[in-house]
Amino acid sequence: MSQADLAIPDVDVTSFVLEQAAERGEKPALIDGPSGRTLTYAELGEQIAAMRGGLAARGFGRGDALAIYLPNTPEYAVAFHAAASAGGRATTANPLYTARELGHQLHDSGARFLLTAPALLDTALAAAEEAGVEEVFVAGEDPDQATPLAELLAAEPVPVAEIDAAADLAVLPYSSGTTGLPKGVMLSHRNLVANLIQAGEPLALTEDDALVGCLPFFHIYGMTVIMNLGLRHGATIVTMPRFDLAEFLALIERHRVTVGFVVPPIALALAKHPAIDDADLSSLRFLMSGAAPLGPELVEAVEARLECMVAQGYGMTETSPVTHTIPMDPERNRIGTVGPPLRGTECRLVDPESGEGVGPGERGEVWIRGPQVMQGYLNNEEATAATIDADGWLHTGDIGIADEDEYCAIVDRLKELIKYKGFQVPPAELEALLLGYPAVADAAVVGVPDEEAGELPKAFVVVAPGEELDHEELIAWVAERVAPQKKIRLIEEIEAVPKSASGKILRRELTAREHSPG
Repeated sequence: MSQADLAIPDVDVTSFVLEQAAERGEKPALIDGPSGRTLTYAELGEQIAAMRGGLAARGFGRGDALAIYLPNTPEYAVAFHAAASAGGRATTANPLYTARELGHQLHDSGARFLLTAPALLDTALAAAEEAGVEEVFVAGEDPDQATPLAELLAAEPVPVAEIDAAADLAVLPYSSGTTGLPKGVMLSHRNLVANLIQAGEPLALTEDDALVGCLPFFHIYGMTVIMNLGLRHGATIVTMPRFDLAEFLALIERHRVTVGFVVPPIALALAKHPAIDDADLSSLRFLMSGAAPLGPELVEAVEARLECMVAQGYGMTETSPVTHTIPMDPERNRIGTVGPPLRGTECRLVDPESGEGVGPGERGEVWIRGPQVMQGYLNNEEATAATIDADGWLHTGDIGIADEDEYCAIVDRLKELIKYKGFQVPPAELEALLLGYPAVADAAVVGVPDEEAGELPKAFVVVAPGEELDHEELIAWVAERVAPQKKIRLIEEIEAVPKSASGKILRRELTAREHSPG
């Protein structure tokens, strides 16, 4: 599979996203959902330039990282673009992270500064101290413990730094792998600009659109497809600090949201929750689901209930993220597929056993090559080489089937990541944690199917000799040490964890137990 070449301007992502911001002037760019506080396009540009100046005054520049540990608020876009346009990079962290998890990201990314919210300050300070972060900023008043963001926003504005769009990183999100802790995904300005052009064509957003930021901006889906794509095309984005179905529906009504970018659990609620019957969702003209596969029956149920087009897209953090999407055109929708490759994107389906390409209708691992493919994993050449081959093909680990028109359906995966509500949960990280619990002798974690969440992390545990295991206590113990999406939801005791001769856990055997009769 191949696509036509793509013309990509040699420009930084901030200049690209804000290219027409000055002309849009007083049009609302970002609205804080809970309060209604509005940031216009003119104010957005001004605040980014001021914060860029505040960072530059502290010596922040090329190669430096600003960690953003915030829920979705208008300030997220300001901080992201201030860091990127100052010549450094933003590293975006899950606001649900514990101090241990955040500390890993801060240390690995080499973050010099950290921006957080008052409610997250204690965790942020603990992680920052451990990782040697120079200064912590808070989007709110707490001068005794951290520097108010207002100090940065009061700085003298400075122009965009000199940036090599192809070589300089704009953002460093973290992606869970099948082994160890999450890895920093190195995305350049060119990666992001290319993907905004690629995704912008089929999604065709306009200045008349209103979006709701119901997906976290720390995650590449919310970051690129809602925040940056929306701002590039002049849409108004209503931010949600955390997802709540009632608030989500109220924001759609209040702001006449036209396009919804969601994940399968939200789509499931839109199909089945009784609250939908009392909501006015008539402004919605298009709903896009991504991050995990959505069954055809669910797509049809949502379309019937909302009376708007529902489609799917596909991608991953390592591809900035979009590689495939259904165009915003009902006549081109093929339910059950994620659409064809974006322009400028090459896609191959390869038999994982033979390494040979497969034809239409045959299963193969999805390989991607294009300008949106990451530079690699930070500080991890081995993992980079295992993901991107010598010819530049990124091996996704997902199994797909394509038709004659290159519309692809994702049907399975080679990799072992558990997908819980669109989040990637690495079994190895949970297994390492479980092995630190006194009553656990050995453990393996797999994902088990769940209609609402997609998959639930389930632990198969070997109890240490002479010990008794309280399942609820163990579940609570793990929950204290990980972000909510990584919690163990189910536990089953077994006599031994099945392993290969080399010691690798045979997860397929454990998964098979879930489907065996009796």
